[in-house]
Amino acid sequence: MIKKVLIANRGEIAVRVIRACREMDIATVAVYSEADKDALHVKLADEAVCIGPATSRDSYLNIQNILSACILTEADAIHPGFGFLSENSRFAKMCEECNIKFIGPNYKAIDLMGNKARAREIMREAGVPIVPGYEGAIRDEEHALEIAKEIGFPVMVKAASGGGGKGIKIVYKEEDLASSYNTAKAESKANFGDDTMYIEKYIEKPKHIEIQILGDDYGNVVHLGERDCSVQRKNQKVIEEAPSTVLSEETRQIMGEIAKKAAKAVNYNSVGTIEFLYDINGNFYFMEMNTRIQVEHPITEMVTGIDLVKEQINVASGMAISFAQEDISIKGHSIECRINAEDPNENFRPCPGLIEEVNFPGGLGVRVDTAIYGGYKIPQFYDSMIGKLIVYGRNRDEAIRRMKRALAEFIVVGVVTNVDLHFSILNHEDFVNGSYNTLFLTDKLVNK
Repeated sequence: MIKKVLIANRGEIAVRVIRACREMDIATVAVYSEADKDALHVKLADEAVCIGPATSRDSYLNIQNILSACILTEADAIHPGFGFLSENSRFAKMCEECNIKFIGPNYKAIDLMGNKARAREIMREAGVPIVPGYEGAIRDEEHALEIAKEIGFPVMVKAASGGGGKGIKIVYKEEDLASSYNTAKAESKANFGDDTMYIEKYIEKPKHIEIQILGDDYGNVVHLGERDCSVQRKNQKVIEEAPSTVLSEETRQIMGEIAKKAAKAVNYNSVGTIEFLYDINGNFYFMEMNTRIQVEHPITEMVTGIDLVKEQINVASGMAISFAQEDISIKGHSIECRINAEDPNENFRPCPGLIEEVNFPGGLGVRVDTAIYGGYKIPQFYDSMIGKLIVYGRNRDEAIRRMKRALAEFIVVGVVTNVDLHFSILNHEDFVNGSYNTLFLTDKLVNK
């Protein structure tokens, strides 16, 4: 069994992992940059080690320093959280070589699914429906144009090693293909160190539906229902809910079984997410697999009653999944709002700074995952998300009403947040009716 976990991350996910470990009687080690010396995860962990300067590349992406901290503190496992090194197969492999348990999937699965073009090929061979596109990497802009014409516009040019909405361009017209291809290629190189690109058909106005899966070392795989992540801005999720408003029970079960098939195709042995695009005709297509815990995992926990982080740790410890597919039931409805320190009225400009005062909402069915507190100074070096507000209701209507009540109680003094934007979304008739898609936010509310 795992006895001590080093959390190779920061912010609310680091706090989330520390809490799970504490309930499991597992000791914890926090790592932090110089900018995070006063962070909540540093205060909550049993031990803490500084791993470098403020910039991510010198601290939270510094593999050598993180592994050294793990060896120094005699931690026998590393939880990577999400972002940073969580989907870095080289890091996962190095952990294995150092006899450190990586709390995530095996590095081979990360490697296979990390390259989006190769993932498409694997899923196609496994019989998983994929978006029509080119099965391979693009050589140059002439090759890109040739493929786009064969697929038919509009198309999406995507980074093979991408994520977080980076390295993606939607192209509606032939004359825009070359510039979009080169821009996406340069963005991919800058963000991921890899400019391999691929092209697929652009599915217009889809729903973004993802299936939560869990696998172990013994070939067992279960799915825990879906999440609707269609409220997005620039391919970044803003609000998620579970279950989806558009899936029938039959479609839900079909998607779940296909997600399990996808996970088994790469011998998946941790928590992960199979992401689909669901079109206006009820067809769905594999988009990608996220080989880590997701930001939005709490809404699945709320409707299933299963602690995904604890299950992830147990599976990493060599245990089999403790329940079968038939033991999982989806009850009620859950919504998550990502609370960011940013100004939607100023093109979502990040707003780091000192939090003078904060009040978190509470009451029945309300959960706040955050790492901020009164007197905390939000650093300028990292993602603007400062917390997640999660609510549970007996049905969707109650969940929406509860979320609006909770948002009214979420008060942060000193920095600008996107709380008012969440109110606008929750009060919009398209969201209330469940008739929204991935273009909803930019088409109806933001338009920037």
